[in-house]
Amino acid sequence: MCWNCSLSFMGSVNGLTNIRGKQPLFSFGVISDVQYADIPDGRSFIGIPRYYRHSVLVLERAVKHWNQLNRLRFTINFGDIVDGFCPKDQSLSSVKKMVSEFEKFNGHVYHMIGNHCLYNLPRNELLPLLKIPSIEGSAYYEFSPTPEFRFVVLDGYDISAIGWPQDHPKTLQAQQFLREKNPNIDMNSPNGLMGLERRFLMFNGAVGKEQLDWLDQILKDATMLNQKVVVCCHLPLDPGAISEEALLWNCDEVMEVIHGYKCVKVCLAGHDHKGGHSIDSHGVHHRVLEAALECPPGTDAFGYIDVHEDRLSLVGTGKMESSELHFTLP
Repeated sequence: MCWNCSLSFMGSVNGLTNIRGKQPLFSFGVISDVQYADIPDGRSFIGIPRYYRHSVLVLERAVKHWNQLNRLRFTINFGDIVDGFCPKDQSLSSVKKMVSEFEKFNGHVYHMIGNHCLYNLPRNELLPLLKIPSIEGSAYYEFSPTPEFRFVVLDGYDISAIGWPQDHPKTLQAQQFLREKNPNIDMNSPNGLMGLERRFLMFNGAVGKEQLDWLDQILKDATMLNQKVVVCCHLPLDPGAISEEALLWNCDEVMEVIHGYKCVKVCLAGHDHKGGHSIDSHGVHHRVLEAALECPPGTDAFGYIDVHEDRLSLVGTGKMESSELHFTLP
């Protein structure tokens, strides 16, 4: 204690930066789009190599690295824990295998669902395995690791043509929406769609009205408590950060709610494997995380984030680029 005090005193006397001021309030691990499957390597629909078996090794090295740091409060998995090409008779065992790898982390793991998760298992099976708190099959929730910060995890497949039972109202709503927005027989094809319309694909989804109302209430509460908010979603929310084809269907509606408050500082996402970063018109950072799936053998894509009062510092490993996300304080 005296050592720290003397350093702070020396720093202030000499006009140097207070060493304690450099320490984060807390830190947490991040990884996205592991998309494990016990199948040979393949390629995406645009020809990018995918390393299905190697991705579990990326996760293993991530967990080992996080544990060695010995200071991370929690870890967030940004979705797509297994790949859609995973043989269906292996879906359950593959999800369990990946969950068990995450559970080797010495701390809490927060999961969210992605489209590939839902290709493998329905919500009623998937959410309990991922320990996602749920009401009537929803997968959105929030938590506060410290009084100063609140994290909001959105369910980007709340309105979706995948994951819900085929006769579920949310499935029917999504199917009707896609028929109106996408004229292609293959609803995962953006052919003929222009600009932001290219997001209207079956492998994306939307946030429903109940969730929008919930988000509005959470942000109102966070504002009253003077909390800074980090919004997390598998699907990105800002076209400046990534390809139009990867966006949440109603990203505009979600951002209208977010921009109604000043408490949201950063939005984190996965889904678009190459990653990206933008700052929107209201000064909100959007950081899309690079995918673990597309790491050739021996390479990695994971990281951890140091949370400071005025910034999030992403320290990336391998293909995950480091980022400094500075934001203004009230």
